[in-house]
Amino acid sequence: MKLMGEFIKGLWRENPTFRIVLGLCPTLAVSTSVVNGIGMGVAATFVLIGSNIFVSLVRNIVPEKVRIPCYIVIIATFVTIADLFMKAYSPALSRSLGMFVPLIVVNCIVLGRAEAFSSKEGPLRSVLDALGMGIGFTWALILISAIREVLGNGTIMGFYISRSFEPPLFMILAPGALLTIGLLIGLINYFTHKANKA
Repeated sequence: MKLMGEFIKGLWRENPTFRIVLGLCPTLAVSTSVVNGIGMGVAATFVLIGSNIFVSLVRNIVPEKVRIPCYIVIIATFVTIADLFMKAYSPALSRSLGMFVPLIVVNCIVLGRAEAFSSKEGPLRSVLDALGMGIGFTWALILISAIREVLGNGTIMGFYISRSFEPPLFMILAPGALLTIGLLIGLINYFTHKANKA
């Protein structure tokens, strides 16, 4: 049960987007469509899992003074694999996500998990932590993207909901992203607080 807790915490209690409020730069930038959200979430999850495993394996070998540069090299390796794979098999998605895939190298979710968790735990716990955080980040991106795409574009996954609907353009711009994330965090905090009081 304790092992399962490492996985579950990233889904809700320590969700990177809604609870810890990390990784907002790519969240704000790529959440204009559900397809983008899924693509970024899957790429980040892959990088999290790969880097957590390797950081966990080398944690006792790497000298303290060079641990952060070493972690960044490990993360950059998995980001490069994800980026090249996306360019080869989904060039349209790669173009849509642009520079935000290579910027996963400096995403505070990935580096934070490497430093705060994988550098202290074994490979199994690190994989479960990475999987939970990755899926938590992905579902947050999908939720934000779905709201913004429906309200800002009148589509979901590229399919029109209604041709007569006149979407407010600001929902697919930066102010719409901030408004959506702010309202969702507020709602989640409200219902969490209410549930804890009950």
